[in-house]
Order: sequence, then C-alpha cells, then structure tokens
Amino acid sequence: MLHSSASLLRFASRRAPMGVRSLSTDMKVKAAAPAVSNVKYFKIYRYDPEEKQQPYVMTYPVDLDDCGPMVLDALIKIKNEQDPSLTFRRSCREGICGSCAMNIDGTNTLACLAYIDKSTKPVKIHPLPHMYVLKDLVPDMTNFYDQYKSIQPWLKRRDVKTVDEGENLQSKEDRKKLDGMYECILCACCSTSCPSYWWNADKYLGPAVLMQAYRWIADSRDQFTKERLEALDDSFKLYRCHTIMNCSKTCPKHLNPGKAIAHIKKEIASSH
Repeated sequence: MLHSSASLLRFASRRAPMGVRSLSTDMKVKAAAPAVSNVKYFKIYRYDPEEKQQPYVMTYPVDLDDCGPMVLDALIKIKNEQDPSLTFRRSCREGICGSCAMNIDGTNTLACLAYIDKSTKPVKIHPLPHMYVLKDLVPDMTNFYDQYKSIQPWLKRRDVKTVDEGENLQSKEDRKKLDGMYECILCACCSTSCPSYWWNADKYLGPAVLMQAYRWIADSRDQFTKERLEALDDSFKLYRCHTIMNCSKTCPKHLNPGKAIAHIKKEIASSH
C-alpha cells in the first residue's frame, strides 16, 4: 500500500522519542534498585613501639561478598589489600596451632574459628588482654611459655626403657583419662581471660599451664606424680585459682581447665 508524504509525517510524529523504549501496554516498570554493598567495619587495635605514639583503634571496611566467613579471612584481606603494616600471628587456619588467639568482640578466641558477625555492628579486635603487646595484635608470650616449661611437660620415668625394651604402654582406660587435656593447643585464651592471672601473672601459673600439669599427673606412665604435686603445692602457683571459670567458658577447643585445677587441688589434699 502506498502512503502519502503527509501520512508518513503524522506517523513519525507519534513515535517515541529517541532513547525511550515504547511499550505495547500501559504497565509501569520500576527502575532496578542499586545493589547494596555488603560492607562490614572492623575496628582493630593498633600499636607500633617504633612509632613513639599511644595505641589507637583504626577502622577498616571489608566487603563480605568478597571475603571468607572467618575473622581471620578479614584480617588477611585487610593486610593484603588495605594495610600491609597490620601485624598478627596466624599459621594453620584450622584451630590447631593457636597462633591467631586474640580478643574479638570482648571474647578471647581464635580468629580462624570465629565467624564474622552478620549484624551491622562493627567487629572489635584487640590482642589478648593483660599481656605486653609487641605490635598490634601480637602479645608477648615469653612469660606464658616460661611457665609452661616450669612444669616439665614431658614423660618422666625412673626406669627408662631402651629402644629394644619397647614402649611405655598403658590401658585404654588410663589413656581415656587424658581426654580433654592433651587437646590443649596453648593458645592462652583461657589464661588471659582469668582475673587471677591478670593480677598475679608472675606467680600464678594460670589455667592452661595447670591443666597441662595435670595432664602429666594423670598419665599412668609417668613416675614422678608425687614430685609434680609437691611442686604445685604453693599459695600462688595453684591456689590463686578462685574458680571464676572464665577459662572453661572461653576455651575455643571446649576444654575444661577449671576441672583439671580442681583435680590437682583434690589430689594434693588427699596426699596430706
């Protein structure tokens, strides 16, 4: 069919303007809402002894859509992408080594086992409390390890067997007595949550070390039980424990240091 030039002009005038899509219905289409960024803020304790300034808290934004689920994932992301000077310990990422122990939102725990809180509140991260800080989230563990060394955490026997004589065997029942103690990874979360340890860290051995002491006291293969108990029979080494039980509450491995300390006290009382 042929159209006159006038009819073509009238048709063109009814066409939608350039850049606007014409619709065949009167339905209204809503514009897509802009994507909301899933940002979480981390307030992290910072301290560098070489900078000659007081400790401070620095805030870092992290996109959780581009980050792993654990607090340690966020710390690694911050260090890699925002601030390479951020200092913290980490190793296994599996709750085995105890290196990444720190205070997260007021609780001593392992950063590799702590899930990032999904609320809108910022995550607050500090080093383990009441310990000297070397830098940022790195506490000085020297005193803690010296105390651990003092309990002689190894098998002690009077009749030392040679290789040809075989191993020092124990029954399944005796082996089971060590459950809940040998799993300790010496992260110091329990000791640094204990008010008695805060006040007397130079004399009181603390929950972690005392539980490890009892681990060897309870070991049927060890022949120095009497000497181990005598070494702990001290008003500060052992009896600064007032059963506050912060230690058992905060342990990231769900162990019970308070129970081990109670067993030590009971055995010393029985030996008198």
